[in-house]
Amino acid sequence: MNRDSASQRILKLRELINDYRYNYHVLNKSIMSEAAADSLKHELAGLEELFPDLITSDSPTQRVAGGVLPGFSEVAHRQRMLSLNDVFNRSEIEAWLARISKAADLSVDRIELFCDIKMDGLACALIYRDGLLERGVTRGDGFVGENVTANIRTIDSVPLALRSSKQAALFLKGTTEVRGEILMYKADFESLNEQRVKDNLPPFANPRNTAAGTIRQLDPALVSTRPLHFRAYDLIREEPGDVPSYSYAYEMLRSLGFSVNPMASVFIGLDRVMNFIDQWEAKRHRLDFNTDGLVIKVNDRTVYEKLGVVGKAPRGAVAYKYAAEQATTRVKDILVSIGRTGAATPVAVLEPVQIAGSTVQMATLHNESEIERKDIRIGDSVIVHKAGDIIPEIVQPLIQLRSGEEKVFKMPKICPDCGSDLVKKKSDEAVWRCPNHSCPSRSWKQIQHYASKEALDIEGLGEKNVIALLDAKLIKDAADIYSLRPEQLMQLERFAEISANKLIAAIQEKKQPPLARFLYGLGIRHIGIQTAVDLANKFKNLDAIAAATTDSLAQVDGVGEIVAESLVEYFSEPRSQQLLAKFKQTSVWPQPVTNTGGSLVGRGFVISGTLNSLSREEAAEKIRSLGGTFQSSVGKETDYLVIGDNPGSSKIAKANQLKTQILNEAQFLAMLD
Repeated sequence: MNRDSASQRILKLRELINDYRYNYHVLNKSIMSEAAADSLKHELAGLEELFPDLITSDSPTQRVAGGVLPGFSEVAHRQRMLSLNDVFNRSEIEAWLARISKAADLSVDRIELFCDIKMDGLACALIYRDGLLERGVTRGDGFVGENVTANIRTIDSVPLALRSSKQAALFLKGTTEVRGEILMYKADFESLNEQRVKDNLPPFANPRNTAAGTIRQLDPALVSTRPLHFRAYDLIREEPGDVPSYSYAYEMLRSLGFSVNPMASVFIGLDRVMNFIDQWEAKRHRLDFNTDGLVIKVNDRTVYEKLGVVGKAPRGAVAYKYAAEQATTRVKDILVSIGRTGAATPVAVLEPVQIAGSTVQMATLHNESEIERKDIRIGDSVIVHKAGDIIPEIVQPLIQLRSGEEKVFKMPKICPDCGSDLVKKKSDEAVWRCPNHSCPSRSWKQIQHYASKEALDIEGLGEKNVIALLDAKLIKDAADIYSLRPEQLMQLERFAEISANKLIAAIQEKKQPPLARFLYGLGIRHIGIQTAVDLANKFKNLDAIAAATTDSLAQVDGVGEIVAESLVEYFSEPRSQQLLAKFKQTSVWPQPVTNTGGSLVGRGFVISGTLNSLSREEAAEKIRSLGGTFQSSVGKETDYLVIGDNPGSSKIAKANQLKTQILNEAQFLAMLD
């Protein structure tokens, strides 16, 4: 075949393959089998190999790009990628409508609302120049994202060239930005995990994290093997008038070759919006992807832009969140888990069930009294939900479904890990405890706690490495880690020379930690990180804390009688004294506090939502280093509520009730500086 004939054939093959892609991904139709489409791609690749000068960047063969990438460069977004404020019920939507109605000077019955399902994926922006894909950028912090173009090109549902149509011809000229979510469908996720189990690989946690982790891989060839999809939700042009409404944007996106949610609709009036919400609460489990709610926007883009932005969220849109997802399953057994302080916590072993996008197989039962109160039995059918969408918890047993074969749980009298008798130090205490400080479960959890992020923050000393070191009898307690040598670690399967040296270096870096971190890391019962900070600021050094009386300890803010007694008991135990002596022998001792001042002294902070510039732990550390108090919930002692992405509405409501000052992330960072 000569070059001219090949050129004509290549153009026809590309047109047919792109038409197949459009019908399959956008119209949900198949004009040929997947095998036939693969055959056409194979022929196209063969012709392009013979005539490489005919290869163009928008060819279907160019989806897998090059080799392993050196890293991702940062790209500033042309328009900030904003997050949305959450609403949880009809009254909150009604209040939002009243605010925007007043701000836009429009009656509520004249505001068109564009409603769509909120997709649980990775937000991404695609930049097209004169119709050709130029760049793919992750959301990042909203201002700057990562350039993941090579990986984006491997996703079949991403057009390498915008589809040409008379209706959408305008968008083939100049710069067109398409925003959407990168998703992994639930069925594809399950198939991927089934294959990983067959290959003796650990299964992935959930579709969203898997999609996000995949798109950040440095090897596009690996990305191309993962079943990712792109669904668009916004269309942006330099001239705002090019896209007059969100409903028009969806219409154009489909014409340009993008998959959009077909259920998206425009409504006027709160009743119709609530009907849509209720309809999809019942049907959302049938969707290909996970979702936790809907997005509600002012449809008219001129009005939307006029409403402006507050903090990191536009006034003209909100995210409606469904209540924490629940599911039913069966309690296969109830086991007892021993924590680092010896607390014996009953844990329900469940038949695996999907809740909020992840598989749940265990749920905490808190203590014996909680089991009795809820009357949970082995063999019960139960309702399970994720408290705060994080911690699996049994809501209630379904007593009506009992067969009579269910068994009442009896708290064991001995520790399941070491055989010691479980005890209660006080008759009215709810928790049974293992008193054996050498109990295997207590040992590894205590050492892991010592190395955790809020304590000593020793990178590389997680659960599996701690257990491996204990099993090899290289350590018995936290002090022993400082005597480890690289050659000892290299005898274990988990370590090679580089990883062994890296862990030893990380340990040695933490030989003179801050007093509060070290005190917290000791794992003394009732001592949280803020209490440790308060004690450190009051007593200045560890010896003074160890020698303090219950009366002097109880005078510290946040330290009552119970906490004071726990401290005195800990430092009077021979085992604790031996541990501290061992720390001293290895030249490990916390730094004394020399300066307890700072710009935030006496001020209490609560953080709600996700901050983009630093983690919650880093923010808490900065607050404490400047003399402030980091709190978990809004109360009378709270001076500031810091709002990040997706803040909790209950904390905002409480702050408004108490007239607590609310800060956005930029205002908070300015205070830290």
